[in-house]
Amino acid sequence: MKTSNSPSFSGTATAVACSNIAFIKYWGNRDAALRLPANGSLSMNLDSLTTRTTVRFDPRLEADVLILNGESAAEEARRRVSDFLEIVRRMAGMPTKARVESENNFPMGAGIASSASAFAALSLAASAAAGLLLDEAALSRLARRGSGSACRSVPGGFVEWQAGQGDEDSYARSIAPPEHWPLTDCVAIISRAHKQTGSSAGHALADTSPLHPARLRQADENLRRCRQAILRRDFEALAAVTELDCHLMHAVMMTSSPPLLYWQPGTLAVMQAVRAWRKEGLPVLYTIDAGANVHVICERAAEQQVAQRLRQIPQVRDVLVAHPGGAARLESAGESSGYNVNSQT
Repeated sequence: MKTSNSPSFSGTATAVACSNIAFIKYWGNRDAALRLPANGSLSMNLDSLTTRTTVRFDPRLEADVLILNGESAAEEARRRVSDFLEIVRRMAGMPTKARVESENNFPMGAGIASSASAFAALSLAASAAAGLLLDEAALSRLARRGSGSACRSVPGGFVEWQAGQGDEDSYARSIAPPEHWPLTDCVAIISRAHKQTGSSAGHALADTSPLHPARLRQADENLRRCRQAILRRDFEALAAVTELDCHLMHAVMMTSSPPLLYWQPGTLAVMQAVRAWRKEGLPVLYTIDAGANVHVICERAAEQQVAQRLRQIPQVRDVLVAHPGGAARLESAGESSGYNVNSQT
């Protein structure tokens, strides 16, 4: 079998990764180059919202190629992927350029963590195609370099990203498997449009908000409360801390310079509806990433009722339903077959 040290190396691999929804959010970096977060975060993988990515290293290529959902990607996106592939090439000791083909089954750039699943899948496919066998922690660290939240899409189920002290210890780990708690995420689609300010640019503005330090002072306690709520399957406690941290993050966004106003009238309509439903006794909560769409989390028994009610709200264009998802997985690995995300090196 050829190794990645060969100039003519042409490994191929295909990987699939889930998007995730953060209960405790990642917003702001203490090191932008390494994407080291200002605080730890905690999320749930989403089984039916996935990215499938194939990486093929080809010595005939003079530059990296990126195909997104069947079309040539914009230069900015291609360059971001190419910069990430340079990290993989340095790790593998190889110069070969690659063709990357990636497909999402949900809207991109709309606050549904498309970059998380995209870079988690790319990390696994690229490292496997390059002949690197990384354990889960190393793969999570690699994914973090492409998109911070991508590190949480590498392990399965309910996942905590520890902020760490530096590159070596800032990675994500599973605190509970997908079957631990049968929750449902009913994603209320308010807009499918690509947001004007992406998360990467938004993170750089966090320090400009006077509220950012206040959020960080509370971050560790909120993380502890959220972790405990998940481990105990305490929905009331999860709702309280998740909505609090959501409000805190968006308060930081709204008071940044310039301000980031992601919410639309439909966003507020869903938030108000969820609060009313919970008063009626329905086990339901909301959280919102950097976008207008609302993740409405409920217990599995309430799934159909919640999805039906959301579809009756005029501003809701669609509802995507997802359950706790597993770890990033290798679909095929060409010459690097036999790769396992949990292999120890």
